[in-house]
Amino acid sequence: MSAAVSRRYDSSLRQDMAARTRNTVFEVAGRFFVERGWEGTSMRDIAQAAGCSVETIYARIGNKAVLLKAVLDRAVVGDDAVLSLADRPWFDIESGRPLAERVAELATVAASIYRRTAHLRRALDIAAEGHAELRELDTKCRADERISRTALVSAAAGRPLTEIEADGIQGIFSNEMYLLLTDRSGWTHEQYQDWAAAMVIRLLDLHEERDHDHRHRSVRPR
Repeated sequence: MSAAVSRRYDSSLRQDMAARTRNTVFEVAGRFFVERGWEGTSMRDIAQAAGCSVETIYARIGNKAVLLKAVLDRAVVGDDAVLSLADRPWFDIESGRPLAERVAELATVAASIYRRTAHLRRALDIAAEGHAELRELDTKCRADERISRTALVSAAAGRPLTEIEADGIQGIFSNEMYLLLTDRSGWTHEQYQDWAAAMVIRLLDLHEERDHDHRHRSVRPR
């Protein structure tokens, strides 16, 4: 084996090991944040369970708050690839299919996301009450979530949403609602998914019907 080939092999091996370590850190951190909460989770515990040093986590990912944000971001899309949800090849809600089908696909994706993120977001919500840095992160997450949900439903509907519709979407597609219905009310994942799709269709259709009726009532006979 030549020196050049050996260097490339060593580099690839190091990159593979680094990726495996990073994935393990994310998995351990996500589990600990959910099970132990922010206060009960230390970087030392995460490093020990992941089989690496605390210094490695700080160098490759960042501090505890950055790690939580990275775990949340990863949970949203389901992996560590640098691709937004809308850019995923399997995510298609803007095709010419009927609205009900597009919204059903959106609800399926959203439910899958909340299955991964809902308890993590709950951990962040609780921790944010006592930490300014996490309050800022929580506020940013909420703003980003609103923008993303509104844009995705708008794309599925094929038209912009009104402010009232956008407000309603936040109540349907949310980590809090997912937990309320699945954890507290005992719904299955599939029940939430079907309910969310039906509620979005109802919200959008009812608005359109009201506009249609209002326009007809406004036309006076000549």
